[in-house]
Amino acid sequence: MMSETGHAEPTSFFRRYIFSTDHKVIGKQYLFLGMVMALLGGLMAYVMRWQLAWPGSQVPGAALLSEPAVVDGVVTPPFYNALVTMHGTIMVFFVAMPILLGAFGNYLVPLMIGARDMAFPRLNMLSFWILFTASSVMMISFFVPGGAAAGGWTAYPPLSARPLLSGVNWGMNLWILGLALEFSAFLLGGVNLLTTVVTMRAPGMTMWRLPMMVWMQLTAAIIFMLSVGPTIAGAILLLLDRVVGTGFFVPQQGGDPLLWQHLFWFFGHPEVYVILLPGIGVLAEVLPAFSRKPIFAYKMILYSIFVAGVLSFLVWAHHMFVSGMNPTLVMPFSVATILISVPFTIVIFALIATLWGGSIQLPTAMLYALGTLTMFIIGGITGIFNGSAPVDIYIHDTYFVVAHFHYTLFPTVLLGGLAGFYFWFPKMFGRMLNETLGKIHFWLTLISFNAVFLPMFALGIGGHVRRIYDPSTYDLLKPLHGITTFVTIATVCLLLSQIPFLINIVVSLTRGERAAANPWRANTLEWSTASPPPHENFVGDPVVMRGPYEYSVPGADQDWLPQMQDADTATTR
Repeated sequence: MMSETGHAEPTSFFRRYIFSTDHKVIGKQYLFLGMVMALLGGLMAYVMRWQLAWPGSQVPGAALLSEPAVVDGVVTPPFYNALVTMHGTIMVFFVAMPILLGAFGNYLVPLMIGARDMAFPRLNMLSFWILFTASSVMMISFFVPGGAAAGGWTAYPPLSARPLLSGVNWGMNLWILGLALEFSAFLLGGVNLLTTVVTMRAPGMTMWRLPMMVWMQLTAAIIFMLSVGPTIAGAILLLLDRVVGTGFFVPQQGGDPLLWQHLFWFFGHPEVYVILLPGIGVLAEVLPAFSRKPIFAYKMILYSIFVAGVLSFLVWAHHMFVSGMNPTLVMPFSVATILISVPFTIVIFALIATLWGGSIQLPTAMLYALGTLTMFIIGGITGIFNGSAPVDIYIHDTYFVVAHFHYTLFPTVLLGGLAGFYFWFPKMFGRMLNETLGKIHFWLTLISFNAVFLPMFALGIGGHVRRIYDPSTYDLLKPLHGITTFVTIATVCLLLSQIPFLINIVVSLTRGERAAANPWRANTLEWSTASPPPHENFVGDPVVMRGPYEYSVPGADQDWLPQMQDADTATTR
């Protein structure tokens, strides 16, 4: 199964760090790109929240922006609409996917399966630079006449189909171009990852010995490749409507705006699981390592994920209950949506059962894993309300949906991503992060995250719709203004909570304790090589002897058994 990729170690700076074909360097490139985009997306949220809490006032720091985005430090309505659109777009497509799929997938999968690199290293490099171009296109769109896209991150026609309606021309065209490039990058990356896992596993690494992280990356890649096609087709049609004057989505020309919603959500809902699964993969690696227990129900977790993946293609219309769809179609989509909670409940219970009776250790990575697990439960439970058509019609497009969405994605993307970052940072950079700063970062982030998004459920139930520029103009919303202000203050605290994290990275990279090969005493193959791993990852060819989660095995002379360790040296009996 395993094959040699055989590319020589680069010697020049550009080949080693810029146009590298080494999966480890490319993984770090995805990571840094995702973190930069996260910072930009977070600053957009700050400006939006300030406008909502104190409408028409000067935003601190807005002096750095020029007209027509802001006038005398005050955010203008068109720029606010652009911020709403671009915040959602950036956080989903240019933060979550680069970090969870690009960074963790590229860096970890070859190491975890015992390969020396990805199957197609040059294609891997090309994927990253296409994504970098896509990110640049998105940010450049802020500086073209009319500004960035402003029709919402779902780009519903007719707002997105005719420049006259949103006041944005080239910004929307660049938005479509940027997404097309992003999709292309991850399609290439998905093909590469799939080929790597199927053809380059080390001897003994059967499919049932794969670490959960590899399974989740593999499943996410397959779901993405199967779901993104209709949205790419829809994006081409939308671009033709805007540039050539066709009318695929324009009612006056015989088109149907709802067609876009079908094409978008057929991809949009599975996309949630594309992002979600790598986060679950992180939990499946961190929880057993710090519980010193095997993962509970390995195969049942995988079967549940496969069922959820299939169901994810059958529930897209629950995003469209208020679109005027035939009522006879509502109930099947509602039932399918609620059914999808069953496999995820099995996964959550299996992860909780992994903790039961374990020798729990609480380094920062484990704290983030536990935080992810508990916060995701809130997101899952509130999703049932959105899946029920009668309730969804009432709360549709309110802050209840915003809160649910963030309780679903924020834990898996940011909390789960941070769990993975703290867990694999020693492997990636050869240094240990400071645990004190890490725990300060965790508690500040967890508390401020809940302070931001928990009150949004109350805002939504109170009728506060999203995507409005000035809530003070609505008498209905005036009694809720105190909550809005509180949420904004908490948002500022959430952003400031990341300062210890940034300090920790800088200090640890320069003066942190040097990491051993296996500082967490974990089993998977990446911990059997040096930190950071050498070029082509391993000295010699790894041979896999066992599964990845054999912790606290009776009779063993230590409470972990690396996948490369054979039975003769594993026990004292």
